[in-house]
Amino acid sequence: MNRIAFAFTLTLLACASLMAQESSLTYTFQDVTYPNDKFVQLLGINKTNVIAGYHGANTNHGFTLTLPGTFTPENYPKSAQTQVIGINSKNTTVGFYVDMAGTVHGFLDGSGKFTNVDFPGTTFNQLLGVNDQGQAAGYYQDAAGNFHPYIWAQTGGVFEELFIPVAVSAQATSINNKGVIVGFYIDSNGVTHGWQLSAGIFKTLDYPASTFTQALGINTLGEVVGSYNDAAGNMHGFAYVNGTWSSIDDPNGVGITLVNGVNDNGVIVGFYTVSDTVNTGFVGKPQ
Repeated sequence: MNRIAFAFTLTLLACASLMAQESSLTYTFQDVTYPNDKFVQLLGINKTNVIAGYHGANTNHGFTLTLPGTFTPENYPKSAQTQVIGINSKNTTVGFYVDMAGTVHGFLDGSGKFTNVDFPGTTFNQLLGVNDQGQAAGYYQDAAGNFHPYIWAQTGGVFEELFIPVAVSAQATSINNKGVIVGFYIDSNGVTHGWQLSAGIFKTLDYPASTFTQALGINTLGEVVGSYNDAAGNMHGFAYVNGTWSSIDDPNGVGITLVNGVNDNGVIVGFYTVSDTVNTGFVGKPQ
């Protein structure tokens, strides 16, 4: 087990809202529902458009999806609940499961072979993204309820904890094939910020004029996706490309949209929240 503290160069991105509006990307959206279930979230997508997700509001059941509608169940053996969240080009997936005692564990599934992933000495873990080298981004929760981000390597099973000086609590949510990591953190004032770590350089990612930003996915080209809240508290997805922000809403879910994953072709996946028991997944193809 390695614990690595990074000396960060902090850069606060301050892009005008007008820039985000003028540079909006456009997508063709396809809504996705699970058979006989009104609750589905699409969370990761690889370059061949295989999608990771789960369905079930009260009991989570993981799956992978091959469009237009072939769902393959994927659940950690003998688990009470499973969410499949990240997927790489080898169809290796990561996520988390809840065991029969109610403990939350991270996992990696390579070709049907499941590996339990828990940071040593902890009892709550989630893996949220994985690259083609088998490096997974995730976090653990401590006894005080704070989150601590880490990277776990499939080869050797080595953990690298990421210490973010400006954060009270943080998650690592995605890592691309170049080793660039994204996530989000909560500062001492309770404000949520996105972040990116590339070659030892740390940047805070705040959607213009928003006080709540979560960076949730990144592709090999460096396109970051996630969600932000506007001044009225409405939730929108975003894409951040080469310093430019674009706001994203599924047309059927304006103000309730979250973008969680993006592949190397710029195809996005996510969901919009109608209620606690009704979530609709979507795929967005760039125009």
